[in-house]
Amino acid sequence: MKASSLAGGMPESLKSSPASDFSFALLDEFVRLGVRDLVLCPGARSQALALAAAALEQAGSIRLHVRTDERSAGFLSVGLALETALPALVVVTSGTAVANLHPAVLEAHHAGVPMILLTADRPAELRGIRSNQTTVQSGLFGVATRLCLDVPAPVGEPDEEGIAVALARQAMDAATGGSTAAPGPAQLNLAFREPLSAARPARPTLMARSIRVTPSTSSDGPAMLLAPGLRTVVVAGDGAGPEAEELAHAGGWPLLAEVSSGARFGPNLIVHYRELLAAADLGGQVERVVVFGHPTLSREIPALIARDGVETIIVATTGLEWYNPAHAARAFTRSIGADAECVLAAQTPAAREWLGRWVMTSRALAEAAADEGRAPIDKRGITRAELAILRAPLTRTLLVDAVWRASWPHDRLVLGASRLIREADKRVPGKKITVLSNRGLAGIDGTISTALGVALASQAEPEPRSVGVTRVLMGDLTFLHDVGSLLLAPGEPEPRLQVIVGVDGGGSIFDGLEVAATASAAAMERVLYTPRSVDLKALAAGYGWDYEIAATRSELERALTGAPTRPSILEVPLVR
Repeated sequence: MKASSLAGGMPESLKSSPASDFSFALLDEFVRLGVRDLVLCPGARSQALALAAAALEQAGSIRLHVRTDERSAGFLSVGLALETALPALVVVTSGTAVANLHPAVLEAHHAGVPMILLTADRPAELRGIRSNQTTVQSGLFGVATRLCLDVPAPVGEPDEEGIAVALARQAMDAATGGSTAAPGPAQLNLAFREPLSAARPARPTLMARSIRVTPSTSSDGPAMLLAPGLRTVVVAGDGAGPEAEELAHAGGWPLLAEVSSGARFGPNLIVHYRELLAAADLGGQVERVVVFGHPTLSREIPALIARDGVETIIVATTGLEWYNPAHAARAFTRSIGADAECVLAAQTPAAREWLGRWVMTSRALAEAAADEGRAPIDKRGITRAELAILRAPLTRTLLVDAVWRASWPHDRLVLGASRLIREADKRVPGKKITVLSNRGLAGIDGTISTALGVALASQAEPEPRSVGVTRVLMGDLTFLHDVGSLLLAPGEPEPRLQVIVGVDGGGSIFDGLEVAATASAAAMERVLYTPRSVDLKALAAGYGWDYEIAATRSELERALTGAPTRPSILEVPLVR
């Protein structure tokens, strides 16, 4: 273009754009409603949203996270929401970009995690004619969205800013469960027509006038009150929260709490619940089970619920689906408590005997299990046997024990959907720490990006929720499945995140399934274990992450004691 053509200023087509006006109004309202995080993947059709996000970041109104992979972006938003309980906005362009969000959308749907998808699309006249990057995006996620609106392209009408404001409020309400008591994904499929963006001054910060929408919990009717008289256990699955521990304590009942339940603490905790459920004089005498959250880590819990003569009550404060193995549950409620007689009955000799047998037996099993690799170090010196233990190769049990010991309330611990979370659930003692995991569908997708979201949200200034470190523990296949999420945007905050990779040569989780007894060793290796040989040190260097390897117990303890100040990878070779 000649210099003389620039003298008259910017072309008229770039001075204004309904797409930009609409995008600024939409994002402004989301900020006013309390949204603080926006995850963005670049694209042409979504450029108005992207530029509006950049302006809001510059004004200090949002935390902007830029990613190149939509699957990573989706799970990053899951991690942000797991920590804050508020939805992050996810902005993507049209076509396959939208489809790549599907795994994260499904996880958010089944786990009840709030999420708002702003998917850019072609206008009506470009659909159905094989236009590039165009497919049917509205309804792509099916029943997994709480709200899906196909929004026509703005054309500059006076009422469009009001429409944008109304859409933001509707999406926020749907994602946080305001009208359905079921937090989850909401999609605004936004058509944009050229000009796709225009120059526009940065908006001023909106934080002074922002309001916060608190995710709702349902209070459908009065709380169910439990009466005494039945031998009861309380089960806490993923996301159960401290309410499960409170009920178990009030009723004087054993607490069977999974490691990511948020209830794995207290005097009633039964760590070795699997073994005890199989015992005729303990699990065999259960008459009533109260279930909080979503149990996913054992077969014994569903088997207990399905057993004849066991009364099952399911408690879920939110959600569209009820946990109900074998369709055996008798009652479903949004809230529950123990009545006055039940609380008094907890102090009777019979109730104390019931709880005491569970607690003492579990403690005995825990002490026996803790003896693996244990050798107290004498202050006067280290014996040859103790030195041998410190130098011995690592096992899964030693790894999960060490990570659990190193984690404290000011930290965050994220567990991948591999064998290691099951090892932790079988043995780690009670501890009131924040443990998170993608257990909605329990897939290995997006574990690194989820942990990044947790770390970024928990460590965000000016008042961080966590002053410690976020650790994420996973197997090697889970790590490699999400390795692209190691690619971080320059200039964005680097969280204190330690990715701990237990390397045991592939999918060892299949060792515990029936197939291990029937398949040949060659077939197991080829199509189930699927080991991959990757140089994690070189991979870490390529992505700019710190790297360390811990092959012995002493090296592992040292690596976990020194908290990282930036993203790092800890490789832990394991004995298979």
